[in-house]
Amino acid sequence: MTAAENVCYTLINVPMDSEPPSEISLKNDLEKGDVKSKTEALKKVIIMILNGEKLPGLLMTIIRFVLPLQDHTIKKLLLVFWEIVPKTTLDGKLLQEMILVCDAYRKDLQHPNEFIRGSTLRFLCKLKEAELLEPLMPAIRACLEHRHSYVRRNAVLAIYTIYRNFEHLIPDAPELIHDFLVNEKDASCKRNAFMMLIHADQDRALDYLSTCIDQVQTFGDILQLVIVELIYKVCHANPSERARFIRCIYNLLQSSSPAVKYEAAGTLVTLSSAPTAIKAAAQCYIDLIIKESDNNVKLIVLDRLIELKEHPAHERVLQDLVMDILRVLSTPDLEVRKKTLQLALDLVSSRNVEELVIVLKKEVIKTNNVTEHEDTDKYRQLLVRTLHSCSVRFPDMAANVIPVLMEFLSDSNEAAAADVLEFVREAIQRFDNLRLLIVEKMLEVFHAIKTVKIYRGALWILGEYCSTKEDIQSVMTEVRRSLGEIPIVESEIKKEAGELKSEEEVTVGPTQKLVTEMGTYATQSALSSSRPAKKEEDRPPLRGFLLDGDFFVAASLATTLTKIALRYVALVQEKKKQNSFVAEAMLLMASILHLGKSSLPKKPITDDDVDRISLCLKVLSECSPLMNDIFNKECRRSLSHMLSAKLEEEKLSQKKESEKRNVTVQPDDPISFMQLTAKNEMSSKEDQFQLSLLAAMGNTQRKEAADPLASKLNKVTQLTGFSDPVYAEAYVHVNQYDIVLDVLVVNQTSDTLQNCTLELATLGDLKLVEKPSPLTLAPHDFANIKANVKVASTENGIIFGNIVYDVSGAASDRNCVVLSDIHIDIMDYIQPASCTDAEFRQMWAEFEWENKVTVNTNIIDLNEYLQHILKSTNMKCLTPEKALSGYCGFMAANLYARSIFGEDALANVSIEKPIHLGPDAPVTGHIRIRAKSQGMALSLGDKINLSQKKTSL
Repeated sequence: MTAAENVCYTLINVPMDSEPPSEISLKNDLEKGDVKSKTEALKKVIIMILNGEKLPGLLMTIIRFVLPLQDHTIKKLLLVFWEIVPKTTLDGKLLQEMILVCDAYRKDLQHPNEFIRGSTLRFLCKLKEAELLEPLMPAIRACLEHRHSYVRRNAVLAIYTIYRNFEHLIPDAPELIHDFLVNEKDASCKRNAFMMLIHADQDRALDYLSTCIDQVQTFGDILQLVIVELIYKVCHANPSERARFIRCIYNLLQSSSPAVKYEAAGTLVTLSSAPTAIKAAAQCYIDLIIKESDNNVKLIVLDRLIELKEHPAHERVLQDLVMDILRVLSTPDLEVRKKTLQLALDLVSSRNVEELVIVLKKEVIKTNNVTEHEDTDKYRQLLVRTLHSCSVRFPDMAANVIPVLMEFLSDSNEAAAADVLEFVREAIQRFDNLRLLIVEKMLEVFHAIKTVKIYRGALWILGEYCSTKEDIQSVMTEVRRSLGEIPIVESEIKKEAGELKSEEEVTVGPTQKLVTEMGTYATQSALSSSRPAKKEEDRPPLRGFLLDGDFFVAASLATTLTKIALRYVALVQEKKKQNSFVAEAMLLMASILHLGKSSLPKKPITDDDVDRISLCLKVLSECSPLMNDIFNKECRRSLSHMLSAKLEEEKLSQKKESEKRNVTVQPDDPISFMQLTAKNEMSSKEDQFQLSLLAAMGNTQRKEAADPLASKLNKVTQLTGFSDPVYAEAYVHVNQYDIVLDVLVVNQTSDTLQNCTLELATLGDLKLVEKPSPLTLAPHDFANIKANVKVASTENGIIFGNIVYDVSGAASDRNCVVLSDIHIDIMDYIQPASCTDAEFRQMWAEFEWENKVTVNTNIIDLNEYLQHILKSTNMKCLTPEKALSGYCGFMAANLYARSIFGEDALANVSIEKPIHLGPDAPVTGHIRIRAKSQGMALSLGDKINLSQKKTSL
């Protein structure tokens, strides 16, 4: 066993720069020094013993000169000293001197000072020698009746530990503690006594609880927590007891302590699945989230609510509590709000969607009035997305939501406005009855839109869905208003000329006399020009975008103008009006082209935008039926295809989720009757307290895969050869944040190997927690050594080292066997995750580390290669299946994953099939990986390089 697995009571910080003192000087200080120097000397002795020194000569010195002292600091240090000092001889017998120590502690247990009594009792909990404890038993029993609660509660703990380790010393402990518990008034003493009874004699604990079950609410919270634990354990082991204790758990939900309420709610859920019980527990969780100020607590309790929702039978009960859950939105923390909105969205039904939408609308309006906080924009985005999802699932709600959200198109935060725009686009396509309302509202807010991206989207929606003559004319009016005076170039030149003219109006200010360095006078006249500052904000928005050189919006405008002009021609019969409208549209386009080619904008127009605008001019001049069809029908059809594909994908993922949650029961499955279930079968259910304890210690057991090939044996790494004197192999067990190496060491020689030590070192972001302790191996013996390695971030790591040993009786130096390297695979930390396209693009722009991997594979099919990469890297493909289906000789896909440390990893696969090299040519191309940390990007690149080629089975 390693030091990490031993129970460790004493941790002392040691200054490393100090010189170790000699035994003689320490002996001198302990014999002749004053109290202060004795204290310092005793501290040094303790540190030396902890570092492995034996110091047997000092034992009697300390008993003679330090033990009789009454100083409290020295008494406390002596408790540490007696805990760590070796108390037995080499053959395992107790040292004679310890009898003197035992007598000293018997006196301390009768000391008038309660601190000395209490701390001595605590020390006795750590003693593992029955011979030392036996003479002290009467004194320990007497401490149960001490006037001070500190002594009494430590006496209970001492009796419990002694009873657990050496039952023969105090066989009547449960009875003694039960009598003590009945008469005790102090909460901490009662808690310790009750805790002992739970573990030592559960029946007595239940008898006591039965006598006071009605007063449980009046007990202190520490005792209530122990009572909850007892009830859980009893009902877990014996389900017939549930009816007896469930009322008590209900009462504890009203406790004043948040910890008791939390544990009681968790226990109630495991004991009963009745709707009233689930509702009471959920209500308790919600109250805890609202009242607790710590965000970590809020997140933990929210996770418990989400776990409740995962159970199909409980979901219906939680649906009635959606409005209560939404009260959590009053928390300013974004993560809490995010989880709450997701939970509310999962629970929303036709019964409560209306109330949900009203609350969310109020929240959206609130974000508008709040002074700008860094999370306000993100919260607004979350609210918009939630309302979007509600409207898609419940179309009746869209009419209430859209007018409120469209106010945010003029928001300066582009991300929130883009979400609103996406929602509006989907709503206008899906809900025919809302088109007029949306177009009307869009025209109202159009002039207030501030960002160019949103402007483009709004132009597209207006161009696509304006169907009446009045709306088309309104769009043209808004465009003219946003573009300003036409033609643009002439009006801008005139404005410039006007400014130059005003520059010439120069006024001469009063002259001022100045003295130079040499003492002569210099005259300075102040010329003041009255040139007015150029005011960017005076420009209409669209003109501003164009003069800044953003001509992509001009291409979008050209398409919009073409669509509405073609539609206007179809709606209006009069030739004169038709020509007038088309000519106006063409004038606007020509004016923009002229501006693009002039030197006025900051950046000239691109060839793509010129081609697009020229094409639109050509379409308007010819007005062919084919083009009319493409502009006014095909565009909408492609949007419809995209939205339906997206909806299909969402439905598919929801179906998978529900299938995962629904417990399918076969018709021939046996029915389990609780009353007829054997006790050992019942205990096979997982104990929640045990699980939470294991989770806290980091020992969570992962369920092994059903496939026998994916067993533990796959993770065994051979470290030395079979012909080496010492054979070693390691099983690498990866927990979340640490790696446990279980190394089997086999002595293959006929000699005894002494001080056989496993020496390890790490490369990468790994840290060895402790040095494994040396072993002595008999001939052909074997042993297991465990070593813990902490992991700090997601990157490949290497553990290397050697085994050193001495051969018994040999005069040679130490022998050494070098071990093979253990490579820690990054895949143990990477999990597939999903994000929106907008989030992916944002992260792609932000992450500074990029690793470009050239495709080098023997796979000849594009889709097969993508699937192979997804399987090898544990990443998720964000590009929809529909976009990847079909065959065109090339493929581009976005991949995303997140590590358990919260680090994001992005990848873009760009591959093609070189047709000119024949049908059997392998896939070529590049994979670009981006991550926040260099280690993550490099490690993922290495992983892809290693696993690109498909191995033939």
